Amino acid sequence: MSDSQSVSAAVAKLYNTYPFPPEPLLDEPPPGYNWRWNWLAAYNFCTGQKPQKQDIRILDAGCGTGVGTEYLVHLNPQASVVGIDLSAGALAVAKERCQRSGANRVEFHHLSIYDVEQLPGEFDLINCVGVLHHLPDPIRGIQALAKKLAPGGIMHIFVYGELGRWEIQLMQKAIALLQGDQRGDYRDGVQVGRQIFSSLPENNRIVKYEKQRWAMENQRDECFADMYVHPQEIDYNVDTLFELINASGLEFIGFSNPGFWQLDRLLGKAPELIERAKNLTERQLYRLIELLDPEVTHYEFFLGRPPITKADWSSDDRLLSAIAELNPCIDGFPSQCIFNYDYQIVNLSTAEFEFMQACDGQATVAEILANVQLGLDEVRKLVKQQLIMLTPNLSEQF
Repeated sequence: MSDSQSVSAAVAKLYNTYPFPPEPLLDEPPPGYNWRWNWLAAYNFCTGQKPQKQDIRILDAGCGTGVGTEYLVHLNPQASVVGIDLSAGALAVAKERCQRSGANRVEFHHLSIYDVEQLPGEFDLINCVGVLHHLPDPIRGIQALAKKLAPGGIMHIFVYGELGRWEIQLMQKAIALLQGDQRGDYRDGVQVGRQIFSSLPENNRIVKYEKQRWAMENQRDECFADMYVHPQEIDYNVDTLFELINASGLEFIGFSNPGFWQLDRLLGKAPELIERAKNLTERQLYRLIELLDPEVTHYEFFLGRPPITKADWSSDDRLLSAIAELNPCIDGFPSQCIFNYDYQIVNLSTAEFEFMQACDGQATVAEILANVQLGLDEVRKLVKQQLIMLTPNLSEQF
């Protein structure tokens, strides 16, 4: 057995022992939404406009127990979904989960990401959360997925960051040292890890970090095992992350938490430093931000296969002729106080509220503004906040 095969076998054994994520199975659709798994909201985030089609194919690459897969099915009612995973035990849970909640437009395959070419056709949306960093060769993995992404399609990826996981890495190494020859016995690893935490002094840095960040979810052995006794993990920084991204051959569209990556958030009191930072490349700027705020436990971002057409709503005529509708991932509407796509509270003015009430997916911006006192810049603000989505007028296509 090659090194790569033995690592894959060890990973499969972990998730057969502790199927992950351990979320409960429900006899109804899962609550709420994750906008990154909603094709309309994700495509709008990436391009600034609503996608032209909704009858798409979605791949959940490394689906585990199907928590994300279930959302992908329920949030995308016209899509067909495929889930693949290395762990037969996790797949069995995924199948039962989707069956019980009525997520019936999905098929599962016991398959490594490396072998994804065995699936027929291409996919418009590929979701790969918490998987690439557990592969022996993440570059080979991302390249295999990239080949299955359709032109104009987008890929959503989540991988670990080294700066915010430093204490986790220390604990992983400590457990491995104490396990010795028993490393690979994951139940023993969990037991050793829990003994360490209960024995360390209260003011110990690793204990404090665990209590601040992870203790609630790590009450479950599945979560504890995934975090502390995983046989294979590669943590990234901005430089190594972009080596992975560049190897994919795809276009980097952006991080899904753009607010974190604003330097003003950290150095807003020093305009001369903000000015100096203008000499940095985009990648150097990202690196500077994570060095100054080393809480990055993961990177979540979108890649795309060209052609990715990004909307430009700076033209008044183009904006006025566009068809407007609500972002499907907002909560609490109709009300002037709502949750946006990222579950942050937004307070709408009366005019903004009236405008959004008229966004029915049929009326143009011009038609709505004929009855609502709102300026075009305020409409652009709603677009930028991703509270509404626009479809370009076909005669105005860019």
